[in-house]
Amino acid sequence: MRKNLNVIAAYSIMMGLIILVGVFQSWNIALSIFNLCLISAVMTMGANIQWGYAGLINFGIMGYTALGGLAAVLISVDPVQDAWRVGGFEIFMSFLIIIAMILSIRFVLKRYKKSKIRTYCIAAIIVVGIIIVRIIAEPGIEAIEAVEPAKTGFLGGLGLPIVFSWIVGALFAGGLAFVVGKVALGLRADYLAIATLLISEIVIAIIKHEDWLTRGVKNVIGLKRPAPYEVDLQTTDWFIKLIEKFNSGKLALISDLADRQAALNQLVIEGSSIFVKLCYSGLFLVVVVILLILTQKALYSPWGRMMRAIRDNEEAANAMGKNVVKQHLLIFILGSAIVGIAGAMLVTQDGLFTPGSYRPMRYTFLIWVMVIVGGSGNNFGAILGGFAVWFLWIEAAPIALFLINFFTTGMAETNVLKAHLIESVPYFRFLMMGIGLLLIMRYRPKGILPEKIEIK
Repeated sequence: MRKNLNVIAAYSIMMGLIILVGVFQSWNIALSIFNLCLISAVMTMGANIQWGYAGLINFGIMGYTALGGLAAVLISVDPVQDAWRVGGFEIFMSFLIIIAMILSIRFVLKRYKKSKIRTYCIAAIIVVGIIIVRIIAEPGIEAIEAVEPAKTGFLGGLGLPIVFSWIVGALFAGGLAFVVGKVALGLRADYLAIATLLISEIVIAIIKHEDWLTRGVKNVIGLKRPAPYEVDLQTTDWFIKLIEKFNSGKLALISDLADRQAALNQLVIEGSSIFVKLCYSGLFLVVVVILLILTQKALYSPWGRMMRAIRDNEEAANAMGKNVVKQHLLIFILGSAIVGIAGAMLVTQDGLFTPGSYRPMRYTFLIWVMVIVGGSGNNFGAILGGFAVWFLWIEAAPIALFLINFFTTGMAETNVLKAHLIESVPYFRFLMMGIGLLLIMRYRPKGILPEKIEIK
């Protein structure tokens, strides 16, 4: 118990801050922050597996997050029958040709030894395959995107519950990680970072511009959700009675019947939003706890000790007969798959898929800051970093505005300095993030909860 005291204290402080947001701002805001902290925690666990366990630098987290979001669209959206009718066959044939290309490349790699002839054969398969796919798919794509482009203009999905997309998002991200790992994991650390970043940008570019697949920058809205809709709760008897019972003391103070009913209606509206966010909190918390249990067991298993040995000294691990390349590929796939789950969870909560919102600052570098601040190599630290950094990212503006008003109390509202500071509030999050990161690096260089090696 004593050795975990710092973990308990850190998490208690973090939850206390979220509760203070609920008390002084609103519980809607507090729960929104909490849910996004949980999603960020899943992302940080994926990044921590790659960096903290194996020392792999993956700057392509944004791409795997977007693939998770794409999975949410392809799983939950109902199929657009007209689009499938006019262009579905061409897309299906193109998909078969791509599979044939992959199988052909795999055959060449196994059949022939490394040589110029093998390289030329693979290049020829890729070039000819792309040309054939383009010729076949182009008419179908144009026909699909012409089907009511303001509403659809894409193929849609399978019409299944969106929770299934969390698994599919992991498969999509893991599949891309397998391809990237086969190509890029042999690179030096800095080149690997650049390669993964560029590959993620390619993924985002495809998602943005292939309207037949994701509607591109026109976005996909109205996705299915695992939680009830607020408007439905507001007309449900059991929920209205629940809110009335929960707020009976407050309502009893209102003597006028009409005013009491109006107050109850307002409480029902606010309560429906809180109830829905609590439903999401429960779902997300289950995912975080399951992943935490699995990653903790993996970290202190023989496999986890082997990965840390590879991270600390690849040459020694190689000399001991460990297949470093194979283990790096495995852990790269696992970490990316977890990030894919987080991407699907994020779109599930938002209820919409916006390819234009995927930017490196938010979905790559901020995640890395979370891992560094929390403590790489420590799952509890990575999760705490997700909570702390995201909380600061959201609350930086309100905190900055409060401090500005506090220190400029004696100044007139028209004061130039005060007006300038208030106008600059949205940018204070970057200042506070920078200061926070500098302080952590100065006084806690291994993170708030640094890695602890335990032998079990």
